[in-house]
Amino acid sequence: MKQRPTIRTERLVLRPFVPEDAPAVFRLAGDREIALNTATIPHPYLEEMAEKWIATHQDDYDANKSLTLAIDAGELVGTIGLVFTPDEDRAEIGYWIGVPFWRRGYASEAARGVIAWAFEELGLNRVHAGFFIRNPASGRVMEKIGMTYEGTLRQHHKKWGEYVDVSVYGILRADWLNSRSR
Repeated sequence: MKQRPTIRTERLVLRPFVPEDAPAVFRLAGDREIALNTATIPHPYLEEMAEKWIATHQDDYDANKSLTLAIDAGELVGTIGLVFTPDEDRAEIGYWIGVPFWRRGYASEAARGVIAWAFEELGLNRVHAGFFIRNPASGRVMEKIGMTYEGTLRQHHKKWGEYVDVSVYGILRADWLNSRSR
């Protein structure tokens, strides 16, 4: 097991969750808009769910499975993480930002930081992501961070009894290196 990293960007600290984050996670994740546009967050989201969820993120992380970090802009504004497929040198990135903090560029900034860390520190070859097409703001984040649209998986996910299309984006290490050299 490796120690969870702390990643610093211009305005953000991407850090391990601590138990004291539970009230903010409860408040932010409890918003129906967050649950609607994420694959796994239920609604209603109960206070004890935040405490249990944070407890699943130990001080160490397993680079063979996943990494989840708090997005801190002086206060908790959301979360970002990677789910690894180590045998293939790739990971899926996922994130959400609490509604009061939308349209401030936090998701793009956090995702850039995590992708740089994934390519520089872990030596991954590929990072990919998907978003429900009813949430085009998430797609704009993926475009801003240099990801390329790769296709749409029709009715790929079922959320609250509705089949939802998922658009898929990806970035290769070579693409990322090339964009940095410009």
